[in-house]
Amino acid sequence: MSATVFAPFPWTDVWGQDAAVETLQAAVTDPAAMSHAWLITGPPGSGRSTLATAFAASLIASGPDDEQTMRQVLAGTHPDVTVLRTEKVIISIAEARALVERSYFGPSSGRYRVIVVEDADRMTERTSNVLLKALEEPPEQTVWILCAPSEADLLPTIRSRVRSLRLREPDVAAVAELIVRRTGADPVVAEQSARHAQRHIGMAQRLATDEAARARREQTLRAVLSARGVNDAVEVAGQIVQAATDDAKALTAERDDAERRVLLHTVGIAEGQAVPPAVRSQINALEDEQKQRAKRSVRDGLDRVLTDLQSLFRDVVMLQFGRGDALINEELAPELAALAAAWAPERTLIVLDHLAETREALERNVAPVLALESLLVTVTSGRRP
Repeated sequence: MSATVFAPFPWTDVWGQDAAVETLQAAVTDPAAMSHAWLITGPPGSGRSTLATAFAASLIASGPDDEQTMRQVLAGTHPDVTVLRTEKVIISIAEARALVERSYFGPSSGRYRVIVVEDADRMTERTSNVLLKALEEPPEQTVWILCAPSEADLLPTIRSRVRSLRLREPDVAAVAELIVRRTGADPVVAEQSARHAQRHIGMAQRLATDEAARARREQTLRAVLSARGVNDAVEVAGQIVQAATDDAKALTAERDDAERRVLLHTVGIAEGQAVPPAVRSQINALEDEQKQRAKRSVRDGLDRVLTDLQSLFRDVVMLQFGRGDALINEELAPELAALAAAWAPERTLIVLDHLAETREALERNVAPVLALESLLVTVTSGRRP
């Protein structure tokens, strides 16, 4: 792997986005290059949020030597930076209105007040409309930074009021190098994880450091490859949904318990003590928020499974057209080659189309088990149910 040159602080955690860093560094120092609203787009794992936070730190700091202020921003404790990172399925109108209200406050100590909206693509049309005027006529010292996978994920009226900055996708070698530097993972495991995660940095890091996650991924792909009929399709669909649910519980349970303990401690209730009616509404509100987060976590888990399955059948298509040199799932090459020989390319394309439709169905809150059963029936039969 080639050595990578790190950008100066606070950009050191931004990986493989030299052109974007240069653009934002110029905006920090040159008013002519500055915009009141930015849209940072790029595929999941490309570092949108990391770049947005580094930009906010540079904007608020008094200069490149004001490291204390920049570290405060990076730690999420500076009063002039507001970050909305939803763990629910959508960003609510109430959350958007609170952001707009805060955007009209002047900066308390920094040069700017910065509003960062992660996952801006999770705004509905009504929610997006709440932001329009604030984006069109913001106070002089307020800067908006929106993050989304692509410009198409936001309304044209939003896109017309922001300056867009598109991030590039890092290559597998660069992601693997980053994972080795961050975690000390074995380079072979890091390369495999970067390839399997399709260069998604966060997912690659998790795969490289979590042997159980790597095993679950392989087990899921092999189960789909071995399915032969409707009964198998139903069984494997249930296994996938159960695995995603269990994974979500494992990721959120510890945090949920910690949040509950902190809330009870804040209101003066000892562990094991009965919760008085006056505090019950706060507990209920926390539990509702945690349920929304758990739902989002399950949805994200299923989306990752669909992404893995897309990589599987993408590899099959590549083999069918004589391209076996760029497989994502190299470890399954014999099974993929057998499938490529047994199927016509048209059948593989039908499966890939159904995969995209399944993702859309889950976004519309179709029951996950039914959506995956339908998909796997198509996989096993070559026909839509």
